Amino acid sequence: MAETAVPPAQTGFLGWVERTGNRLPDPVFLFAWFILALVAISVVAAWAGWSAPHPVEIDPETGTYRIIAVESLLSAQNLRRLLTQMPETFTHFPPLGYVLTVMLGAGVAERSGLFATAMRASMAKVSTFWLTPAVALVSMMGNHAADAAFVVMIPLAGIIYHAAGRHPLVGIAASFAAVSGGFSANLLPGQLDALLLGITEASVNTVFTGWTANIAGNWYFIAAMTVLYLPVIWYVTDRMIEPRLSGYAIDGTAAAGDGETTQTTPEQRKGLRNAGLVVLALVALWAVLVLMPNAPLIDPDAPPEGRLTPFYRSLLPFFLLVFLLPGWAYGRTAGTITSQSDLVEMMAGAMKDMGYYMVLAFAAAHFVAMFAWSNMGLVLAVDGADALRASGLPSWAMLLGVLTFGAALNLLIGSASAKWAVLGPVMVPMLMLLGLSPEMTTAAYRVGDSATNIITPLMPYFPLVLVFCQRWSKTFGLGSLTAAMVPYAAGILATGMLLTAGWVIFDLPLGPGAQVFIDVPAAATAGE
Repeated sequence: MAETAVPPAQTGFLGWVERTGNRLPDPVFLFAWFILALVAISVVAAWAGWSAPHPVEIDPETGTYRIIAVESLLSAQNLRRLLTQMPETFTHFPPLGYVLTVMLGAGVAERSGLFATAMRASMAKVSTFWLTPAVALVSMMGNHAADAAFVVMIPLAGIIYHAAGRHPLVGIAASFAAVSGGFSANLLPGQLDALLLGITEASVNTVFTGWTANIAGNWYFIAAMTVLYLPVIWYVTDRMIEPRLSGYAIDGTAAAGDGETTQTTPEQRKGLRNAGLVVLALVALWAVLVLMPNAPLIDPDAPPEGRLTPFYRSLLPFFLLVFLLPGWAYGRTAGTITSQSDLVEMMAGAMKDMGYYMVLAFAAAHFVAMFAWSNMGLVLAVDGADALRASGLPSWAMLLGVLTFGAALNLLIGSASAKWAVLGPVMVPMLMLLGLSPEMTTAAYRVGDSATNIITPLMPYFPLVLVFCQRWSKTFGLGSLTAAMVPYAAGILATGMLLTAGWVIFDLPLGPGAQVFIDVPAAATAGE
């Protein structure tokens, strides 16, 4: 590997971002500080008598809306909840079960080599003209493989571009923009949808009980992101970035490959074929479960808009199986899985990799739960909704505010789930009171969270991408990479803002059973 140059000291805005972000504690401890601040604010707010009328509940004695007051988290009742319900608070945190379930399957698909081989095979025979959109599409789809998209696809893109006679740094830039800048864009829902919409479910239930997340609730929106981001990345890569990066001398070709190749073996190709057949079989099975007489995934007793609810809720196990079984079929054929023990070890390995997330989820679960116990979410939602209603801003402008705030905060806090666990309990109920669905608020947040990933050195994989670049050109530094990614970030952010505003204006469905607008009383009283 080429020796990595030490990045120069950063000045100006990027220097401030890097220095400020480096001083922030680990996200787990960040939540600990948030909890302490929440406790202090709840004590002061309860003492001051901060309250608001409930948006839907009527007091039968007075005939007026029931008043909800902020409760101190140091009250006897809330301290008893904290100390006696700690296991339930953690294990009932919706994102935890969603993410761990999907990762059982995704871990097999990744460790068996299915994801990596599929990425290589899809790039093997792409013409030079279609190279950039093909790399961008595969990179965005590669987000289903989580870390594998960063570790496999980005350096592989450099090799592919070099083999095609183009500068390898251009391929790395295009793939990085798609993997990280298009982090939420995909043609199919996956583990990120389970994670973020799980946090959305927890956020809704801090105020309104009974709402359940549908992990396909952003499906149409993220598919549209994919379609729109492709030409943006294509144009920026070929017209803006390639002329700029072509001036860098290639001086690390011997180290750049590190044994990587775009070729696949006959066993791997046969494994891909078998994995594809298993995917088709699973799709057919789910279609039968929906279309057969007395279909188990249809609720005949529900109103028309609710009959597909069992189907939506079955998508989580579907994605578990659509990663697990094809990964197993590929591994058995390619030789990476030779026994049942190998399969179990891969699933156990995926759970080991989720160790840090489980620690983070423990802290986030208690923050969200304590936020609900204090009644602060409801009071903030009512007061915030009243302020936004009085401002006269259209719905799309409010969502652009959520989007912009998430994009700015992303420069300091890289974790999408950590930011959403903090913002969701306030933003989601507040916009629900204005008639915007939880799915729409989540979609707007996702746009902002993705766009600025590629311009902050605080993103965990940013230093790794810099190392990939320096394998090819030792003089390519931190500033070089940041400057190369700024046009992508600007293009993706602008396109995402237009997409969000247009989606609201034209009131398009966000996914199966998910709309932009909701009926507030119906949403507020569901499950009561």
